[in-house]
Amino acid sequence: MRDQPEQQAPPVQRLRIRYAKRGRLRFTSHRDFSRAFERAIFRARVPMAYSSGFNPHPRISYAGAAPTGSASEAEYLEIGLAEVVDPASVHAALDEALPPGLDVVEVVESPGVSLADQLEASHWLVDIALEPTAAATAVATFLGAESVPVQRMTKKGLREFDCRVAVLSLAAEPHGAGARLDLVLRHAVPAVRPDDVLAGLASVSGLDTGAAPLLTRLAQGPLDEATGAIGDPLRSSS
Repeated sequence: MRDQPEQQAPPVQRLRIRYAKRGRLRFTSHRDFSRAFERAIFRARVPMAYSSGFNPHPRISYAGAAPTGSASEAEYLEIGLAEVVDPASVHAALDEALPPGLDVVEVVESPGVSLADQLEASHWLVDIALEPTAAATAVATFLGAESVPVQRMTKKGLREFDCRVAVLSLAAEPHGAGARLDLVLRHAVPAVRPDDVLAGLASVSGLDTGAAPLLTRLAQGPLDEATGAIGDPLRSSS
């Protein structure tokens, strides 16, 4: 009879971490980042708590990861620790251990609520190679539509869904040689991504928004339904 695995003690402290994906590191997949982060945890000698079972894993909870190829200033995860530590020391040690471009922005003690439940909306900037007036016209057409169906290939095959319903705000302005879209998305099921919105814009306007837009997430967190503002998941307690 196989021996039962040793039961690990629960974490004595939880830290919530905000990190950024910048420059060329925006092409890091979520799987690649998780491997890099676990190596950084080991090099930084962070006293991690581990799961129970025959294959214990460090207690790391990821939530709301940006699509591969997107830059982001607002990625979040939470770690469980076996000892109480100073968040500032963990911040410095992890930032030193991670490669430049995967940058720790802030580390705080977890406020206790579910991290995933706090990530209700995202604020994005999308730079596209499109003349600003044409972009603004396409945005107005998109916002005036009751629904904008798009298709995306998923693990379960080709799926069609309405991308309009998740768009809380969308505006276009001149930027460099093209246009910049300022986009706020509600996190829904199925998840609507900025590239889905670009597909929707192309669908309603007939315009080609370009093959390589630059996507940058500025914020994600709890949504204030009254004002449309996105709060800070490092500090939200409800």
